[in-house]
Amino acid sequence: MNRQEIVYRYVACGYIDGRKKFTQLEISNALRLSLSTVNGAVKNLEEINAVRINMRSFEVISLERLLLYWATKRKFAKDIAYQTRVDAPVREIERGMPEDIAFTCYTAYKLIFNDVPADYSEVYAYATEDSLNEIKRRFAKVDGPSNLVVLSSDENMEGMIKNKLLEHSSVCKAQLFADLWNIKAWYARDFVEALEKKLGI
Repeated sequence: MNRQEIVYRYVACGYIDGRKKFTQLEISNALRLSLSTVNGAVKNLEEINAVRINMRSFEVISLERLLLYWATKRKFAKDIAYQTRVDAPVREIERGMPEDIAFTCYTAYKLIFNDVPADYSEVYAYATEDSLNEIKRRFAKVDGPSNLVVLSSDENMEGMIKNKLLEHSSVCKAQLFADLWNIKAWYARDFVEALEKKLGI
């Protein structure tokens, strides 16, 4: 993901988890990004009325606008590091994944909410460099329609994966929304609509 997307994730996930206000300096320090990068990202959100900038902080005023803006800017395909065809049910693929990953899309929804709005046929996950190599070892490259898609994790996500800070070994709900929104499979829409209801947007 690009640097501004990382800011969007921090703000959206923080808001969903109960945060009311943020400061640009705090975000810059937490994500190890320049203040100018953070400022540019926040300004983009202000322009679409997703956040309100106050004297010393800013606050989210529309989670829906924030998530939709991020989802439309998300370059999901560019983050794909590996994909292959696995001749096994998705449940077996999920069980066969190494530890240092963050599930996203359908598997993440299932793990977070203990439910699925539709059947699905693919597994998506972010991986560290080490876990990517292990995935390649366990699931050899096979031609055909991919049902295992592995994405590169950014530095901040990689730190959360390695330090076991992710609930259910999955991305946060905001990242889940942005990723699902970019999947072309028809049933991805069912997951997006179900997630919107869960988030109240």
